[in-house]
Amino acid sequence: MPHIDYFFATLSPFTYLCGTRVDHIAAKHEATITYKPVDIMALFARTGGVPPKDRHPNRQAYRLQELRRRSALAGLPLNVKPAHWPTNGAPASYAIIAAQNADPANVGKLVNAIGAACWAEDRDIAQDDVIRDCLTKADYDPALADKGLMTSADTFASNLEEAVMRGVFGAPFFITDTDERFWGQDRLDDLDAYLSGQI
Repeated sequence: MPHIDYFFATLSPFTYLCGTRVDHIAAKHEATITYKPVDIMALFARTGGVPPKDRHPNRQAYRLQELRRRSALAGLPLNVKPAHWPTNGAPASYAIIAAQNADPANVGKLVNAIGAACWAEDRDIAQDDVIRDCLTKADYDPALADKGLMTSADTFASNLEEAVMRGVFGAPFFITDTDERFWGQDRLDDLDAYLSGQI
């Protein structure tokens, strides 16, 4: 059975634009997924990336156009300048880790709900009430927002170390159990093709 390690950031619009396609691809190929939220700013600092606000204006302008286009192609609403971004992505990441530990069945739905809260609903995903609402939307107990915080914090930190060690430098980033790597939501078709044996 194939496996996908999915490194992502709760703050990433491109993670949000994956929607639930990762789950559909995994189901198609009877693959398992481990969701691995990472601190994207720390990942950039460790791997030569630059935070969006510090990029050259040309790159910033292109990013906004790309977000608009990718949003339209994905059929997902997106505010390219959300009210609460950047914010602290750790609390939402901890909730995702706790949910995965409790029951991995709906983690993709939770990741999507958190992304939508930030990028489509102008909500602050660092706030407890927003995280609890996202957990509820994904059919989890909202109390998971407060469960196992130390374990989740340790996992969040170890995800970053693992990401750096395994060649991750952005989000979303997918690594198969054969160490085939795919960066970006626009590479989901490539991941699908690889799991199909086409490439």
